[in-house]
Amino acid sequence: MLNSSLPAPAIAAFLSVTTILGCLANTEKGAQKDASSEKPILWTDPGDVASLDFRYGVGGSVHLPRPPFRFLDEDLSGSRDKINVIDSDGVHWNLKWGHEALPSTFCTRLAWACGFVAEAEYFVPQGRIEGVHRLSRARSRVARDGSFVDARFQLRSGPMKYLKDHRWTWTDNPFLGTHELQGLKLLAMLVSDADAKNTNLGIFSDERDPQRYFYAISDWGRSLGKWGNVATRTMRDCKGFSDQTSKFVAGVENGRLLWNFNGVHRSDLTDGISLSDVQWLLQYLGKVSDQQIRIGLDASGATPEETNCYGAALRERINQLQKAAEQEPGTAESVTSKATP
Repeated sequence: MLNSSLPAPAIAAFLSVTTILGCLANTEKGAQKDASSEKPILWTDPGDVASLDFRYGVGGSVHLPRPPFRFLDEDLSGSRDKINVIDSDGVHWNLKWGHEALPSTFCTRLAWACGFVAEAEYFVPQGRIEGVHRLSRARSRVARDGSFVDARFQLRSGPMKYLKDHRWTWTDNPFLGTHELQGLKLLAMLVSDADAKNTNLGIFSDERDPQRYFYAISDWGRSLGKWGNVATRTMRDCKGFSDQTSKFVAGVENGRLLWNFNGVHRSDLTDGISLSDVQWLLQYLGKVSDQQIRIGLDASGATPEETNCYGAALRERINQLQKAAEQEPGTAESVTSKATP
């Protein structure tokens, strides 16, 4: 699925670590892999976070989808409307529409900025696909002339190969007890990823180094809404996201953080996160600026109203983490503040 050929300039660009981390695909359920000889990678130092370009994310401007696009097939995995296309440079892309497009595109930028493995994704407001035929679920997303609006493009070309028969879980992986794993859990809660289930955790191999494997949250689509159970959680719902923001961190008790977050695998995400875990993540998350957040939201298809709303709410949540990080171990104190308007 990720082994299509690339033109020479694109192959050269893939040699950078940040682009390597962007060549991911959606996950599917599979069996746990034998990790005895692997070099597992969950996180890589992102460098100067303040200089990262949230408009293009991990793929950069060099990997922007380039029209014209040609239809390959419809992707019927999962439950969302998706199709696969190839662009003018011979690069393969997976298109998704609906409420998951904004959260997926933006959250990959935030994860990348914090050093985590992230997908190369772009939001394309409009375009046309040649040769579209026999669509089922995606029929309402593409007009008869092939035109479309508001699509998330996810890169599907390159040296990274999704291992569909292998996966990891929050409680069974090579990173247990590390700041990196706890930091990823924190990030999932920060964006209210209420669907952070094990089937959304993927492993990817690198064809140039058979022993190297990348571990990632490979589907952020059900984020940026209300956390909750299956009946109450939402996605791309800034009012719900904002309403819950004042309750993001419940407090600090004996050096551990308490959370109001609720979602799939709640205890796996919330239990055991220490002040030092928060302090570690803030070395990177804390350097993300309001301007970067706004640029990333705008580039992900957010309306001006959503950009203002999410920007304020995310900053308030980061501020709560920063306040928690300043607490002394052994204290029991609330770190919540006035609800974000």
